[in-house]
Amino acid sequence: MRYLVYVAVVVSALWSAWLVGTDPRFWWLLVPFGLLAIVGTWDLFQPSHSLRRNYPIISYFRWLFEELRPALRQYLFESEDDGRPFSREQRALVYRRAKGVNDQLPFGTVLDVYQDGYEWINHSVMPRPKSKEDRRIVVGGPQCTQPYSASVFNISAMSFGALSSNAILALNRGARIGGFAHDTGEGGISRYHREPGGDLIWEIGSGYFGCRDHEGKFAPERFSENAASPQVKMIELKLSQGAKPGHGGVLPGAKVTAEIAATRGVAIGEDCVSPSSHSAFSSPVELVEFLGTMRELSGGKPVGFKMCIGHPVEFMAIAKAMLETGITPDFIVIDGSEGGTGAAPLELTNRVGTPLREGLILARNVLVGAGLKEQISLGASGKITSGYALAANMAIGADWCNAARGFMFALGCIQSLTCHTDMCPTGVATQNPRRSRALVVDDKAQRVASFHRNTVMALNNIVAAAGFDHPSELGPEHLYRRFGTHEVMPATACYTFLEPGELLEGARDDYGIWWGKAAAGHF
Repeated sequence: MRYLVYVAVVVSALWSAWLVGTDPRFWWLLVPFGLLAIVGTWDLFQPSHSLRRNYPIISYFRWLFEELRPALRQYLFESEDDGRPFSREQRALVYRRAKGVNDQLPFGTVLDVYQDGYEWINHSVMPRPKSKEDRRIVVGGPQCTQPYSASVFNISAMSFGALSSNAILALNRGARIGGFAHDTGEGGISRYHREPGGDLIWEIGSGYFGCRDHEGKFAPERFSENAASPQVKMIELKLSQGAKPGHGGVLPGAKVTAEIAATRGVAIGEDCVSPSSHSAFSSPVELVEFLGTMRELSGGKPVGFKMCIGHPVEFMAIAKAMLETGITPDFIVIDGSEGGTGAAPLELTNRVGTPLREGLILARNVLVGAGLKEQISLGASGKITSGYALAANMAIGADWCNAARGFMFALGCIQSLTCHTDMCPTGVATQNPRRSRALVVDDKAQRVASFHRNTVMALNNIVAAAGFDHPSELGPEHLYRRFGTHEVMPATACYTFLEPGELLEGARDDYGIWWGKAAAGHF
């Protein structure tokens, strides 16, 4: 059906050519059908636009309607919002940076600076020279023997199975070109992660895919085998994700192909279950001990965990377990509830879990207040697609940031919201080989690298304008927010920021209540 219009045009062009051969007066039929046939054939084989490869000729109507939609919505509903998780302007910014197109605009800001919620970072009267470096952060605490120099901007977790083989190949090749890391997602390390040779963050979820036994339990031998790969730079234990915190998942047996079964270490054709909680530990102490075991089995590589903050007392219990056992992770990634997924229950997506900013600040405060922050790096993920988003999150506590959907847009995702149907029109989120062929790996890998490079460059511009040499110098006092039309406050006035060791001194009434209830022996 995707090629029906193209086939009809080609047949019409051939029919028109036959008519012209019998009677030249029918040239007026051959010209339009011939031109459309040429355009459709070019669409089918050109490497740059996935949508045109999958939908020759008719894809142009999509771009026409996209141009008309904001005007129609404003006319009908007095709003320019197109009703999708990312606005048209946000997607356009990513597309321009991925393609290396100039993203500068005339006439100043397109935002209403007097609108409630408007944010900015103050600049310096003595800005620093703009750097072109890929800013990096060393991840690895005192118990780590193989620290990793990570970019401040990396690809967040997206599994093979959720994304197509070509999408994984392009992401990892782009990571290798740009010198940044690619998180595997909890679906395991596939051959498509390995072939390009880009740095990997191996994410391990409750299904222990790639390191499980036949009963679905953690298998130390299989873990050591995969963790020993030089390509695996860090290991991330997923406790929860922002898009569906506290919720497991099932990949139906019909979708468990031979490749996916081999990657995940499961049986072909059988349901692949990700439980809602882990079987390898049941208490904060057991969690940090498990992290220590994984670090030992990996040969001393950086090991950490990812979570969407839920009950604050549970995160504090993990911190108390670190203090009690002396075992600390090398990093923690905070995933905001605004994070995305291919499919999740609507109520969990919209109403469960802590948003990134509040979760990140709480994690930062607990680690700083417990005297642990110097040993642990903090990552942040959740709708981060711009240099400003990197700067703002680093100002309130993040050492680096991850992005998923931004890199999906760089691959050509048009946010059609069909990820769960296997009908992705651009070949990004599908296991259908006829659809995934639309995504040309070499072309999209360059766009992935370009999006990373230009976004980090935008971060560098902000950092230089603020008068600093490195984004780690940004603090909450540099981030400002408008409330209503007349009140402006820095982040230090909007949120609480604890001083080192403050929780241990017992001087807090707000955080101190939770801290007093937290226990290392149970969640």
